[in-house]
Amino acid sequence: MSAEFRQRTPAEYAQMVWRRKWLIALPTVAVAVAVAWVVWRLPNTYESRTLLTVRPASISTSVVPQLSDHDLTLRINNIGQEVVSRTSLEPLIEKFNLYAAERRRGEPMDFLVERMRTQDIAVAINKARDDIINGFYLSFRGPDPRTTQAVTAELASKYVTAQNKAAGEEAGLTKEFFEQKLNEEKERLDAIDARRLEFLRGRLDSLPSQMQSLVGQLTGLREQQKTLIVEIGRMNDQRNSNAKLLADLEKARGEEVLEVAERVEDPKSTLAYAELVKRKAQLEAERQNLLTIYRPKHPDVISVENQIKSIQGQMDDMVEEGKRKIEEKRRRLETKVDPRLNSYRSDIARLDNEIARQKKLLDQTQAAIGDIERRLNQVPSSEVGLEAINREYQSAKAVYDKMLEQQKKAELGADIVANAQGETIAVIDPANLPERPVAPKRPLLMLLGLAAGLGVGFLLAALFEAPRLLTVQTMADAEHYTGLPVLAALPRLRTSREERNLRVRRAALAFAGLALTVASIPALAFVLRLTRVIELLA
Repeated sequence: MSAEFRQRTPAEYAQMVWRRKWLIALPTVAVAVAVAWVVWRLPNTYESRTLLTVRPASISTSVVPQLSDHDLTLRINNIGQEVVSRTSLEPLIEKFNLYAAERRRGEPMDFLVERMRTQDIAVAINKARDDIINGFYLSFRGPDPRTTQAVTAELASKYVTAQNKAAGEEAGLTKEFFEQKLNEEKERLDAIDARRLEFLRGRLDSLPSQMQSLVGQLTGLREQQKTLIVEIGRMNDQRNSNAKLLADLEKARGEEVLEVAERVEDPKSTLAYAELVKRKAQLEAERQNLLTIYRPKHPDVISVENQIKSIQGQMDDMVEEGKRKIEEKRRRLETKVDPRLNSYRSDIARLDNEIARQKKLLDQTQAAIGDIERRLNQVPSSEVGLEAINREYQSAKAVYDKMLEQQKKAELGADIVANAQGETIAVIDPANLPERPVAPKRPLLMLLGLAAGLGVGFLLAALFEAPRLLTVQTMADAEHYTGLPVLAALPRLRTSREERNLRVRRAALAFAGLALTVASIPALAFVLRLTRVIELLA
């Protein structure tokens, strides 16, 4: 069964410290002396400060608007980034031979610029002087007072120059921006105007302004249409009446011709035609009898057939003669001039021509009515399209007018910047010549070195005492870990020779400790200087 760790009393801890006093004291002395040596050899650092402020515009704010605090802070931050950029700081480092030791050691320029930007240059808002508003302190730390003052003054002048340059560039870019936007809006406005003109040209016959005129024309055309329709109807009635009369006359004339033709004797009703029919019938009967006796090629049969053909020819001639007479009589009757028929025919022809002319006029009128109705139907769409173009034009015109006003303000702002009448950064307090160093804080650093030495000493003592804490060393340890009372304790007994050897051993250890301490001081100092820990703390 394991026992819990025994807690020591303050007296026991004090005994441990006393027992390891040299192990604590010697590292403390070595570290403190090494730190003090390095701190004492650190170069002095001087700080020069200058006060800058944003001078308000020299003309009325009603002419040129004043920057807001946000815009002003943003501009100062942008200028500050430009001032502390590598392109700005590297020439300063070379001009004033800053960080000469570091450059001899071969440290890169980027590291030196970053150190100068983040450690040696500081910008702080003015809180010390209530009479200065929008002011800020610019400070620089360096090893030489006059160089520090010169670098601070140079940085302040860079702020002023950068502000003037930024303001000029901003005014110029603003002017160019609004000029470009103004040209774009002008092109857009011209395009809309051209589109509006093209729209008007394409719909000249259906513009809203012509609606009253179109309605009047449509009314007149409809009245003309009605008149033409009535006139055509009247002439059609008259033509139909004349046509009916003409048809009646032609019918009566035809009946008259038929009556005359009927009065002509029909050849078939004559006695001669009847004799020929009778003779033909006899010959046909005779031919039939002959065919029963002879063949069709027999001369008697052929003779009878020729007689039949001759009689048939006479009969056909009599019929044709009758028809010729009837046709001749009809032709004489038909060619006979009837003044009434000619009068009706001429009236009908005249009416047909007039009806055709009136229909042509009616077609033209209906086409004109359709064209005007089409134009009237297009008026709403033309009005909507024209209104949309006008709204777009007015909107573009408002944007153009606003852009023109802003462009004039931009030109005025550029002129104000060119004449240095706007807000500018000015130096109120020039860079001072520092008389006393601001760093390093040697007493504080030495005190920190002493504390670090004590820490190292106590750490070494703890390392040597830790194994003893885990073993039985005293009667209290024996009682705690065994749980039994200690009845008796025997002291350590040494002979005179052992006592003498112990003193020699202690003297040798003390000498070795002193020698190691003395030897470690330069080594620690070298390590501290090499690692630049003290410089970083300083």
